[in-house]
Amino acid sequence: MSIPSQPPHRVLYVVSLFPCWSETFIVREIEQLVARGVDVRILSLKPPSEPLVQARAAALMDRVIGPRGLLAELPTVVGESLRQPVGVLGSVLRLVGGLWSQPVALGKSLVALWRGLAALPSLRAFGPELIHAHWATYPSTVAWALARLLRLPFSFTCHAHDIFVEDHLLRRKLSDAALAVTISQYNVRYLAPWGAAALGERLQVIHCGVDFAELPEQIEGRMPRRIVSVGRLDPIKGFDVLVPALGQLRQRGVEFECTVIGEGPQRSQLEAQRAALGLEAALQLPGAQPQELVRAAIAQACVFVMPSVLTPEGNQDGIPVALMEAMASGAAVISTRVSGIPELIEHDVSGLLVPAGDETALADALQRLLTDADLRRRLGVAARARVKAEFDASTEAARLLTLFRKTVDKWRSGADAR
Repeated sequence: MSIPSQPPHRVLYVVSLFPCWSETFIVREIEQLVARGVDVRILSLKPPSEPLVQARAAALMDRVIGPRGLLAELPTVVGESLRQPVGVLGSVLRLVGGLWSQPVALGKSLVALWRGLAALPSLRAFGPELIHAHWATYPSTVAWALARLLRLPFSFTCHAHDIFVEDHLLRRKLSDAALAVTISQYNVRYLAPWGAAALGERLQVIHCGVDFAELPEQIEGRMPRRIVSVGRLDPIKGFDVLVPALGQLRQRGVEFECTVIGEGPQRSQLEAQRAALGLEAALQLPGAQPQELVRAAIAQACVFVMPSVLTPEGNQDGIPVALMEAMASGAAVISTRVSGIPELIEHDVSGLLVPAGDETALADALQRLLTDADLRRRLGVAARARVKAEFDASTEAARLLTLFRKTVDKWRSGADAR
């Protein structure tokens, strides 16, 4: 007898850390699923550690299953290993066989697996119909192993560094996943060497979207000299290219005020660059900020810049959510031809694109927007329309839920056949 098609009622999300300041897109996706009647639980592989917690993430904390500590988890892990020795040992051996040449990744993967095993009693009580992970590294490793032990379908979303830099059994995960999701067509092409072409409909593009209810259109009334950027102070963001570009603007006599919101390992380097160029008064680095303040800063800016680059290690952005949010608010934006960004921005139509790492081209684009209000207005209107058409969180969540339904239906049909 066939089972009527319906969305899964209970879905488990596996993430590295929840809440995580830089992963607001995961919060938004879970909120959208919950609003559509899906009961979502969140397995966080790390305990809470970030000093700044966004209010929307805090509202989901009662859904989080987190680690309890090695000693507290030991009896459960031993019990689960004895309950399913073949399944647990098989997962361990596959990790060792696939990651033996990456000892750090192997060690962290085994710790993550331990924490997944410790959560099994809670997961059985919840009764998920699908296990979904964000990132193709440790979260998808745990989702893959838990799905085998619970005899459930698993899916995962891959983004950027988790495929550009890391390879945690990626070919096997793509092969075993009931559904693989990624955020851009660029990523689909990038995944070809791992067998992506053979996945057919099991590989889908779902964009990380933005919530238009929180991003009112703000075309007029922006501060005419204000430049803003938002992102982790990490090499992939290209902020070390932005600072000398600002130095060029100063040399050209172009007036500006710039704020880069975020925290990360490049802070000392950026501060040194700022000091060397005498930009202390013109460039602010306030660190991580609450979402309300971030959005207020974006709403004030006449130009939003995201100077993403490809690092020597091969790391790069996906499609930055902060860039989408700026466009959705009606800001005129500048970014680079890196990864999936050209899928978001059409040059000179919905924003400006410059070659990655080219500080002079970046300075030229900044000067062009700072001195042309009509251009800023035209690009801002088109930017909001572009994001509304392809990167709306509600639309993308509905598409994801449809994929979840098809995945679970297919799994149930296979179970019936068995």
